[in-house]
Amino acid sequence: MVQINHDRREIGIKVVYYGPALSGKTTNLVALHDRVSSEVRGRLLTVDTKDDRTLFFDMLPIHFRSGSGFKVKIKLFTVPGQVIHASTRRLVLQGADAVAFIADAQRSATQANNEAWRNMIEDMRANGIDPQMTPTVIQFNKMDLPDVRSQEEIAAAAARGNEPVFQSIAIRGEGVVETLHGLLQLTFRHMHRQFGLANMLRIDEEGFLREIFRQVDLRGTSIRTVRGFDSTKEEAR
Repeated sequence: MVQINHDRREIGIKVVYYGPALSGKTTNLVALHDRVSSEVRGRLLTVDTKDDRTLFFDMLPIHFRSGSGFKVKIKLFTVPGQVIHASTRRLVLQGADAVAFIADAQRSATQANNEAWRNMIEDMRANGIDPQMTPTVIQFNKMDLPDVRSQEEIAAAAARGNEPVFQSIAIRGEGVVETLHGLLQLTFRHMHRQFGLANMLRIDEEGFLREIFRQVDLRGTSIRTVRGFDSTKEEAR
């Protein structure tokens, strides 16, 4: 849940990158870290196991100060994809304000994607997070590999739910900014409806996004406006 500290005039927004093992969650954060100016980003913290997979979380705080004097911190986390770390995934997801589901676009990863999606819903509910009311986007990563889903298949997956769908090659930094930008659009709208965020910050959605991304390298990106934030997540992709 969003953290609002009126005394310190700070707002904390937690974004979690969820998905199956090796889908590119950590790669997304590394690519974002490389694109964000050091003036507004914090350290990228990574804890790895001996097999080089993220065990606990990555945290990349991006911050700015609004016209009302509030300092806004956006913290990006990833969860471990391996089955043996289920309890850790649930812990990291606790208090999430928004979720980016990173799917592996290879057809061979379909079952792993579906299982991770179901686990995400279970973990959200276990943490008291309503899947229907949580801003969520889907990213199909690894679009450069052989035997990935076709454009028609991805469009069909997008049509089955209300979550905006993005494509990426995260290892090359492609699609990672667009995914976060789309998710933060939904997050701002949701928080404004809940807490009157625009009034609190004295900033509208366009200004909110401009402040966040003005220190981000947008070269080669294709930013688009996404619709809605409500989601029906009962059907696995």
